Amino acid sequence: MDELPIGRRVAYWRSRRKLSQQVFADRLGKSKSWVDKVERGVRRLDKFSVLHDIADILQIDVSLLLGRDPERRTDALNGIDQVEVEEIRAALEQYDKMTAYFAPAAHSPPLPDLEKAVRHAWLTYQYGRYAMLTRALPKLLRDTQAADAGFTGDQGRVAANLLSQVYQIASSVLRKIGECDLAWLAADRATVVAQRADDQLLAGIATTRVGIALVAMGRPRPALELNVNIANLLAPGYHDSTPQGLSVYGQLLLQGAMAAARLPDPSAVDDLLDGAEDAANQLGGDHNHYWTSFGPTNIELHRAAAYVELGEGGRAVEIHQRLPEPAFNALLPERRAHHLLDLARAYAQIGDVGNAGEMLLRGDRLSPSEIRCRPIAHQVLADVLRRTRGAPPCHLAELAEQMGVGV
Repeated sequence: MDELPIGRRVAYWRSRRKLSQQVFADRLGKSKSWVDKVERGVRRLDKFSVLHDIADILQIDVSLLLGRDPERRTDALNGIDQVEVEEIRAALEQYDKMTAYFAPAAHSPPLPDLEKAVRHAWLTYQYGRYAMLTRALPKLLRDTQAADAGFTGDQGRVAANLLSQVYQIASSVLRKIGECDLAWLAADRATVVAQRADDQLLAGIATTRVGIALVAMGRPRPALELNVNIANLLAPGYHDSTPQGLSVYGQLLLQGAMAAARLPDPSAVDDLLDGAEDAANQLGGDHNHYWTSFGPTNIELHRAAAYVELGEGGRAVEIHQRLPEPAFNALLPERRAHHLLDLARAYAQIGDVGNAGEMLLRGDRLSPSEIRCRPIAHQVLADVLRRTRGAPPCHLAELAEQMGVGV
C-alpha cells in the first residue's frame, strides 16, 4: 500500500468498503467521472478538506490515504480506530500454539480471569459497544492464545474453548465494521480451535460466524451449504435436543436462510426459517445459549431481514408491526438496533424515507455504534438524505453530520 499512488489507495479502500464508484461519488457530492479520474491518477487530490471527506466516508485515517502510518482517531463513536484494527490484525497473525510445539509457552493469565474477561467481551458486543470492544480485543486475543498454547488436558480444553469464543467475538465485530477478510480469518480460526475444545456445539456456532463472513464477502452459496450441512449433523433427535443444542441448530438454520436470501432463493429461505421456528418453539422462549439470542422473537427479526435482502421491504415492515413489543424490548441492544437498521432499509425499499430515517435515529439512540460504525448504515442514511424532499429533519441532519454522510 505504501507504494501506491493516492488515487489507487482511494480505489483500494472504496473496494474494501463495498462501495461502487457511483455510490461513493454520491456520498462525496462529486460525479462518478470525478471519482474515476482520481482513482486513475488523471485528477490530483490536492485539497485537504476533500481528503478529510474521503477518509470519513471510507472510515479510515487521512494518513492511510497519504501513505503514512495510521494515527489514532479521536471520534471513536463514528468509527473504529484504524490503529486498533491493525492491532487486532497483528494479534490474529500470532501462532502461539505452533511456537509452543518447539518451546515452552509464555505465561498466561489464570483461566478464571480469562473466563470473566471473555464473558465481559460478549456482553460488550451484545450491548453494541464496538469501539470499547476493539480496544480490548488485541490483549484478549493475545492472552487467550497464550493460554491455549500453555495449558494441556482439561485446562487445555477450557483454554481452547475461550480462544474460540474470542475469535468469534473478533469475527463478529470485524464484519460489522466492514473488515470482511479479517472476519473470515477469525471465524475460520474459531472453528479449528473449537475442535480442540471438544465441544461440537461451540464448533457449530463458530460455523455460523464463517457463514456470515462468507456472505459479507459475496459468497452466499458456500455459506448456505456450510450452515445447512452442519445443521443436519446437529439436528435435534439425531444429536442434541437440549436447549443449548436447539439454539445452535436453530442459529445455523437462520444463517443459512440469510445466505439463501442473498442468492436469492426464496423457497430455501422459507424452508430454513420454518425449521428454525420449529426449534424455537421447542426451546419455548428467547434465550442466549452460546450467545445466540435464539428464540421466537429472533426468528421474526431474521425473517424480516431475509425479506429485506429479497427486496420485499413491505413484508419486512409487516413482520415488525406484529412483533410483541415486550419481547422485542427484552432483546439485547445489538439485536434490536440491527433490526432497526434492517427496518430502515425496508422502509427505504417501499419509498417511505421518513420512517427509514426515524428507524436510523431510533437505532442510534439504542446503540450508536451499530449505526455509526457500519458501512451499510452510512449507505442507507445517504440514500434517505438524497431522497428526502426539502431539508431533512434536524435530528437526522445532525446524525448525518456526526457520521460524515452527505447527499
